[in-house]
Amino acid sequence: MTKVITAIALFVCSLLSAQGQFEQGMGKAFGLWKEGKSTEASDLFERIAGAEKTSWLPNYYVALVNTTTAFGTQDKDKMNLLLTKAQNALDTEMGKNPNNAELLVMQAMINTAWIVFDPMTNGMKLSGKTMELYAKAEAIAPENPRVVFGKAEFQIGGAKWTGIDTKPLCEQIEKSIGLFATFKPETPFSPKWGLDRATEALKNCK
Repeated sequence: MTKVITAIALFVCSLLSAQGQFEQGMGKAFGLWKEGKSTEASDLFERIAGAEKTSWLPNYYVALVNTTTAFGTQDKDKMNLLLTKAQNALDTEMGKNPNNAELLVMQAMINTAWIVFDPMTNGMKLSGKTMELYAKAEAIAPENPRVVFGKAEFQIGGAKWTGIDTKPLCEQIEKSIGLFATFKPETPFSPKWGLDRATEALKNCK
């Protein structure tokens, strides 16, 4: 009996230690990202993902860090590397949970980065698929502010080609700002970004 109790105690301790290491690693990776060290942050998130197979968050942040970095580059080779890394990380998690709204929004962001980089080549190919992603995410999590904002922002970005009225879309961005105020992330590391972008987008909305 003592051996059983000891084994259980060791198991619990190992779980707590692993959890502690996960939290420390995630905190350190966020710190690197905040300091503008996106490559180092991405590498650390990637290492955490390799060690912590049960959480989708490390690979999600690999995708997010690399995609947001890609939006700021005009170098095609660098863009390819960043978005390939983002896509590979996201594919790992989408294979496990294709109905995670945050992952669907992340895929939409990767698509958008490709469209922004080369609208003539990628606009027609990816625009419809991206709207499908937002529609699916909206059906799963209609009160998720990143879903509401992302969908409206994407449609506004294409308005000059589609000619749609942007006023209802601006109202959706305003709605998303209200949703950000009440949204409760599931864990301390769950996605909570987007309010600053939505606020800025609303200022420029017509």
